[in-house]
Amino acid sequence: MGSLTVHDLADDLLGRLKRRAARHGRSAEAELRAILRDARSGEADSGFDARAAAVRALTAGRRHTPAEELLREGRAER
Repeated sequence: MGSLTVHDLADDLLGRLKRRAARHGRSAEAELRAILRDARSGEADSGFDARAAAVRALTAGRRHTPAEELLREGRAER
C-alpha cells in the first residue's frame, strides 16, 4: 500500500477535516482515506448538506412541529 504526504494545508482546511473526522469517530487520516475512497467511487458529494442548509434558511424563524407530534397525530387519524 502506498502513502502520500500533503504539505502546506491551510489551517482552516485541516481544522475542518479534523472536525469532520471527529463527527465520524475516526482520525483525520482515516477520514481523508474515506473522502478519497468516496471520490473514487463517484459518491463524494451528494449535495445533501447544501440542500439541507437551503431548507433551514427558508424555514428560519418559523415554528417547527416536532416529529413525535406529527407521528402521534398521524396514528390518531387511523
